[in-house]
Amino acid sequence: MLRPNRVKQALKEGRAVYGTMLTESASTAYVMMLAHAGYDFVFIDMEHGAYDLGQAVEMIKVARLTNLTPLVRVPDLAYHLVARVLDAGAMGIMLPRVETVEQVRAFVSYMKYPPAGVRGASAGRGHTDYEGAGPRELVSHMNEHTLVILQIERIAAVEHIDALFAVPGIDAGLIGPFDLTISLGAASMTAPEVDAAIGRVLAAAQRAGVACGIHSGDPQQVVRWKQQGMTLLMSGSDGQFFGAGARQALAAMRQAGEQPAVATGAV
Repeated sequence: MLRPNRVKQALKEGRAVYGTMLTESASTAYVMMLAHAGYDFVFIDMEHGAYDLGQAVEMIKVARLTNLTPLVRVPDLAYHLVARVLDAGAMGIMLPRVETVEQVRAFVSYMKYPPAGVRGASAGRGHTDYEGAGPRELVSHMNEHTLVILQIERIAAVEHIDALFAVPGIDAGLIGPFDLTISLGAASMTAPEVDAAIGRVLAAAQRAGVACGIHSGDPQQVVRWKQQGMTLLMSGSDGQFFGAGARQALAAMRQAGEQPAVATGAV
């Protein structure tokens, strides 16, 4: 089945979409929980995450079945890293550490079928839910519905941002504020120079008609940039959610155990 990409369509219409990152758990149950929680998309992190291709494929399948748009962050710019997760059913790919126009052009070419790119065709795989498709239908649908995302997290990317967003086929730029802070040599992610760089990327995206977004562990930072016009919005990860929930539950139990016992009889 050739599924429409609801996230890409929403971004084209200027609507906000909400997601998070999976980095640690390979359980497909987490994918289902995110779908039931109401997220629009999930990123399966194959750059810093603990996933091999087989694990990623299973999570992609479940995401598609639950109408949670599966996106993947690949570890590097290499055809086999991009093409195999697309064939498995990923509906978008993000390339980290982008710096040059040459990287972006190669990335787009790996994600598009000819004549727009060099992606090789295999119809009866996860990207068609194993139903197959004719050649013209496959090319037209996938070239239109696959989401091409650049991760902006280096000074070089910010300095050349207009040229990067001008490459045909780019749908979105997502800012990685932690790496960007390191690249800028700033003291914190809230430093003025980090804000200025993020604002510069957002302005370039708006000029180019490209969606812009950010991924932060602090939801309030995401909300602040949403109010400035960002629409590809991400906060947290499975590891962060588990850690926060575990600490909250433990603190509640310890606090309850330290309260004075309630008297049960008159003195």
